[in-house]
Amino acid sequence: MNSVLRKVSDFRLITLAVASALAIAAANADARTADSRVKAQNGGTSSVQRSRGADGAVDATRTNRKGGVTTVDRYKDGSGTTDATITGPRGGVSNVDRTRGADGLADKTVMGPKGGVSTLDRSRGADGAVDTVIVGPRGGTTTVDRSLNADGTVNRTVTKTPAPK
Repeated sequence: MNSVLRKVSDFRLITLAVASALAIAAANADARTADSRVKAQNGGTSSVQRSRGADGAVDATRTNRKGGVTTVDRYKDGSGTTDATITGPRGGVSNVDRTRGADGLADKTVMGPKGGVSTLDRSRGADGAVDTVIVGPRGGTTTVDRSLNADGTVNRTVTKTPAPK
């Protein structure tokens, strides 16, 4: 056999071996059982319809596979930020209220259907990077401290404090 035929056959064998290995890996990577695959395949259809309101904000109606409907009504408030009222499939209502802080960054307050309130406060550090403090509905906090390096890359330190018991 000449050298060209050897190279071609070697390439084909190598390609076949790699394809076989990938097929085996893909088959073994599927962690779902056969029952959950059948449920997912026969679960129905979900959809999202979007429309632009008179104020220019985009509203959405989401229908899940079981027929539950979630509506998202976005609207612009007096300061120009976009707020939202979200009604879930079981009737729960959440409100999202965005405000501009003195530094020009958008802060956010989310009031959930069970009375929980989460706040997100953004601020600009001395180096120009945006830092964030998030207070969850139970009082736990997450602080994201970003710092800007001389070469333009950003470092990030995340500190989480659990909610008091």
